[in-house]
Amino acid sequence: MKTILDQEEMPSNFYNIQADLPRPLDPPLNPATRQPITPDMFEPLFPKEIIRQEVSSQKYIPIPEEVREAFLRLGRPTPLYRAKRLENYLKTPARIYFKREDMNPCGSHKPNTAIAQAYYAMKEGVETLASETGAGQWGTALAYATMLFGLKCKVFMVRVSFDQKPQRKTLMNLYGAEVTSSPSNKTSIGKKFLAKDPEHPGSLGIAISEAIETTVMGKNTKYSLGSVLNHVLMHQTIIGQELLLQLKMLDETPDLMIGCVGGGSNFGGFAFPLMEKKIKGKVDTQFIAVEPTAAPSITKGKYDYDFGDAGQMTPLLKMHSLGHAFIPSKIHAGGLRYHGMAPLVSLLADEKYIQARAVEEKAVFDAAAIFSHTEGIIVAPESAHAIKVVIDEALAAKRANERKTIVFNLSGHGLLDLNGYEQYLKGEIK
Repeated sequence: MKTILDQEEMPSNFYNIQADLPRPLDPPLNPATRQPITPDMFEPLFPKEIIRQEVSSQKYIPIPEEVREAFLRLGRPTPLYRAKRLENYLKTPARIYFKREDMNPCGSHKPNTAIAQAYYAMKEGVETLASETGAGQWGTALAYATMLFGLKCKVFMVRVSFDQKPQRKTLMNLYGAEVTSSPSNKTSIGKKFLAKDPEHPGSLGIAISEAIETTVMGKNTKYSLGSVLNHVLMHQTIIGQELLLQLKMLDETPDLMIGCVGGGSNFGGFAFPLMEKKIKGKVDTQFIAVEPTAAPSITKGKYDYDFGDAGQMTPLLKMHSLGHAFIPSKIHAGGLRYHGMAPLVSLLADEKYIQARAVEEKAVFDAAAIFSHTEGIIVAPESAHAIKVVIDEALAAKRANERKTIVFNLSGHGLLDLNGYEQYLKGEIK
């Protein structure tokens, strides 16, 4: 039912998949010159250690002891569960496992990188971290991490989620963060979008621009990102490294690895340690990244260079993108409402190591309801995207009478998403 690691088995390194990619990652470009960015150009935004990790091809990056201690406080290593009640409900011969990243104080996988980023900033004397958040899980994690290391935190929260999920703002405030609805009147970028539409729902692209502007204009302030960039996905590989140890204890090799994708952080962290074996031809596992039809960056986006933000303040990144001006509909999975996909995930999707699927919001809530009725866990709408495809694949295994092993990442709980669930129960989500 539950596979648990000892504290001593928690990984001591982050895994960097850049060392094992089938081809080199395309470099970020200066939008003015279209020439590759040099690392020093990132210094106004990020701590030096973060920049070093972003461009590194070193396979393993040691995890500082203070970060490991914070991970233990957070509840790592996290358990791997067998979803037997879901299997019985579906009457499937498939074995379904899920890695639980929802049981920490912040309720998601996001603290794995927030803690590392706040630590490196603290070590370099940074006073304030600025960032954006969609559904609020990243903002909560960064507020928690800055609280641990004595930093100030400024968060721009996408307006639609700010209105849908007021408890997330309360949680961030309790950890000491300043939270602002985006677009806002605090930045020139925010004012520009509000001038066009005073009721603008916001987007992660706009919130990123506001956070970057705040960083550049602020005193001793650095920017912190919760997804997309290489170092963020690398910090999250603590999930997948723990998972490999747990699967070894069970003598299981997954046929399917499934995770939701918005910017790519939970999927990358969950999948990349096993993806190394896939790239080297040691496993035949299928990797499925599940995105919303409201923001289908891999399934519908163009794989090309684009800005990471709506205000065109970031370097150009080679990624699957719907266009930096794209504004998604007001779905409840706010963490998946991003126009682009992590360059690392995009490259592996382009190389056919990752398959992407887009699913509708109503079907996602249907899957979440089944999971709550069987496993008793209320999942985040983001995580429910993965569960929708897990159910599809388990039923396909039933029709084919195949004993497949399916593993997915339960990236966060939905206990602060009950407004969305209430709308679902009333039949208001179509």
